[in-house]
Order: sequence, then structure tokens, then C-alpha cells
Amino acid sequence: MKPALIIGAIVVVGGLAFAMWPAPEPVPQANTGAPTSRPTQSGSALAEVTLPETLSSNALIGKRAYEAACAACHAPNGAGQDGVAPPLVHKIYEPNHHGDEAFQRAAAAGVRSHHWGFGNMPPVEGLTRGDVTMIVAYIRELQRSNGIN
Repeated sequence: MKPALIIGAIVVVGGLAFAMWPAPEPVPQANTGAPTSRPTQSGSALAEVTLPETLSSNALIGKRAYEAACAACHAPNGAGQDGVAPPLVHKIYEPNHHGDEAFQRAAAAGVRSHHWGFGNMPPVEGLTRGDVTMIVAYIRELQRSNGIN
């Protein structure tokens, strides 16, 4: 059998299994008393996000890009908004479940709704792979501050 055919079959089967995985309920993050983020737009927060005391230089760049391209839907600091978009600071988006490349693909091509009932995410126009890499650095640091590794 040709390697391309085998890889194609693996991708199709994996995609089907991923699409049929049951959607978990959002789990609020524990409050440790550290500063928290709350959305400033309509829609209540779906996660309470504990902010790290400091961010790396890449995460600071990512924060600016996130605020410009992602926060309108996913809320400041990835807290998500009820009825709008899911929280990115959530165990569903931990690196072992949604790797960095999943964020790259979602930004570039959009993503079909599969874990949440918010509808499909459209592609985000104007972001480069480098921009998304910095955004992911920011999200991963937020996640680590909230016990998501």
C-alpha cells in the first residue's frame, strides 16, 4: 500500500474520531487569589483566569496580537464568552489535546465546531504563522498559570 494512502486513511479516521468525541462541560478555573481576567464585552466569562506575575518576551508580543485578533471573541486573556466563543484557558486546549499546530490551523483555515456549541470558527484574516506562534506562547503561559500543562 502506498504511504500517502495510509497517511490519508489515518487522517480521515482520526478526524472522524475527533469529531465524534463528546463535548465536555466548561469547568471554571480555581481562584488562587492572584489577579484575574474578566471579559469587558457582553457575554459572561466561561473561565476565571489567573494571570501570571510576568510574561516572557514572546508571550508579551503574543498578548498584543491576541488582543488585536482574538480577544473580541475569546475575551481578554482567553476567558471565553458565554454565547460567543470558548475559553482558551481550559483543559480542552492543553498541549496534549490541542497542540500548537491546532491553533495555527484554526487561525489560518477556521475550524468546525466540535467541543463547544458556539458554531464554527472562521479563519482569522491578517495573521501570519509567526503571529500565531506568539499568540500560542501567550496562551500557553496563561494556561500554565492556571494549572493547565
